[in-house]
Amino acid sequence: MADTAIQIGELSRRTGCNIETIRYYERIGLMPAPPRRGRYRSYGAGDVGRLGFVRRARELGFTLDEVRALLRLAAGGEASCAEVRVLAAAHLGDVRGRIADLRRMERVLADSVRACDAGQDPGCPLIDALCAEPQLPQTGC
Repeated sequence: MADTAIQIGELSRRTGCNIETIRYYERIGLMPAPPRRGRYRSYGAGDVGRLGFVRRARELGFTLDEVRALLRLAAGGEASCAEVRVLAAAHLGDVRGRIADLRRMERVLADSVRACDAGQDPGCPLIDALCAEPQLPQTGC
């Protein structure tokens, strides 16, 4: 590993991951503690690959615990594919829920901006919308 060892700055450049984030991932166990050459951390190709995996998973919105589970499953081979699918399907459900929430937010903001543009209300439609009681979905309770 000595001839292919890189320092944390180079690891950051290769993966696009912030140095402080790399250190944080080491503290919480997503990245293994690297060997040191003097006072410098020394990383190899495996670290570049693992950090790239973590970064891509985070970009897809997986939580740190989900990333940790994906890393364990990635090391497990073919038998883990069904477990990865279950985890991904649950995450997809969460993403779809957030998209629905964002669409609702978009409608409220668009309506408020249109009302502001119309200039018919004496007050500010956005402030009025923020002051209004929330409309909770009917739950049957």
